[in-house]
Amino acid sequence: PPAPRFEPDEITCEVIEMVQSESADHFGDLDRFGWPVTSDQADKALDAFIAERLPEFGKYQDAMVHGQDDLYHSLLSTSINLGLLDPLDCCRRAEQAYQAGDAPLNAVEGFIRQIIGWREYVRGIYWLDMPQLRSANALQARRALPEVYWTGDTRMRCIADCVRSTRENAHAHHIQRLMVLGNFALIAGIEPQQVEDWFLVVYADAYEWVELPNVAAMALWADKGRLASKPYAASGNYINKMSDYCGDCHYKVSKKTGEGSCPFNSLYWHFMDRHRTLFEKNRRISRVYANWDRMDADKRKAYLDTAEAFLDSLEPASKHWVGD
Repeated sequence: PPAPRFEPDEITCEVIEMVQSESADHFGDLDRFGWPVTSDQADKALDAFIAERLPEFGKYQDAMVHGQDDLYHSLLSTSINLGLLDPLDCCRRAEQAYQAGDAPLNAVEGFIRQIIGWREYVRGIYWLDMPQLRSANALQARRALPEVYWTGDTRMRCIADCVRSTRENAHAHHIQRLMVLGNFALIAGIEPQQVEDWFLVVYADAYEWVELPNVAAMALWADKGRLASKPYAASGNYINKMSDYCGDCHYKVSKKTGEGSCPFNSLYWHFMDRHRTLFEKNRRISRVYANWDRMDADKRKAYLDTAEAFLDSLEPASKHWVGD
């Protein structure tokens, strides 16, 4: 069901006009703005989520569908982080829906866990690990942020759709951010500070205290595992299981190496190989290296060569986007 959109009020229209006048060439789309800007609007958005989308949230919370930006997500993070909604009240409302038999346990637990179990956890991580978290780079990733993060101009269907949603809505849901955009930045070795700055700029719900731990620590493992004991690195197989992106993609997720292969496949093994010393004793991912070692030398070389060729093709973001 579609999430409610709110017609911009007079003040919001003035702000939109000012942004259009002064920053027309910046990333983003003003035409689709419909986020809640008052507590009354935020309450209506919460009501709509509890009644219409929460019942199916648990089943589809990690799904990605091309061109479908809302699915069953709450879209309440902007209102919560801005202070228009009380996070505890949101949790209690979801709990009441469960108690009334209007939403199943997996949906309510998933929603409450994302707020109490994760949002508040990363808030603590931020205050515990700042300011060093801002400069953390445990994997010594140095590659510049690619231009594609700003333009979405790529034949990788997953990346293109996530950037499109980000540009049009100032929003992408958590799996798009973590397992497509974040995962790509991780396995391609993009410098954390450039990725962090991009996430902070493009999302309407991004405030440093919530954005930085999620990007630096969870997505990029820049904190050397203080927040997450293993990196969230994945090949194209994960994206294929969780989305419909791969079916009509230029790249073939079933092809592991060579021209036309899914870049996530070779980048994944390139990432694991170059960080073997750090990760092979990690019990959560040590089996990965047993699989790698079972491959013959030619197959391993094909993965690494394919990844190197793709990385060499990445165009760094222009100063038009990033400034001096």
